[in-house]
Amino acid sequence: MKLYHGTNMDIQVIDLTKGLQHKDFGKGFYLTPDKATATRMAKKKARLFGGMPTIITYEMDESVLQSDLNIKIFPEKACAEWFLFIDANRDRKNNSPIHNYDIVVGPIADDGVVLQLGNYHEGIYTPEQAAQLLQDRYLDQQYYFGTEQALHYLHKINSETI
Repeated sequence: MKLYHGTNMDIQVIDLTKGLQHKDFGKGFYLTPDKATATRMAKKKARLFGGMPTIITYEMDESVLQSDLNIKIFPEKACAEWFLFIDANRDRKNNSPIHNYDIVVGPIADDGVVLQLGNYHEGIYTPEQAAQLLQDRYLDQQYYFGTEQALHYLHKINSETI
């Protein structure tokens, strides 16, 4: 399976220590099966941090999904469990990892999700209600790789400046 990473420079070797702590699934390396999503991310990173928008293409060995790694796969649409998982990972009061998954697959939290997280924190909606409100939104998918063992199943096949 091809996965794409949108960034502002070519990456020779993935360094998990460079990831940001409070992302959707925690500190790790993120990819998407959708090249258009990776393109948007590459342009955003280049705009924010300089460099050139770059798409790096990886091949994921799908046997990883049947391996003994600890893998969490959320449904493609928003659900309460995913919503609470995103909320816990983005909690800036907590600097410790909230899970020990090697790989997590699920929707990307966009601005609509951020709005519902705010509504949840204000007591307007329960996680179930917030997830239900997000059901009709298409949320791009993401693959999180959080351990060196998981990275062994990724193989870089191309890098292109866009």
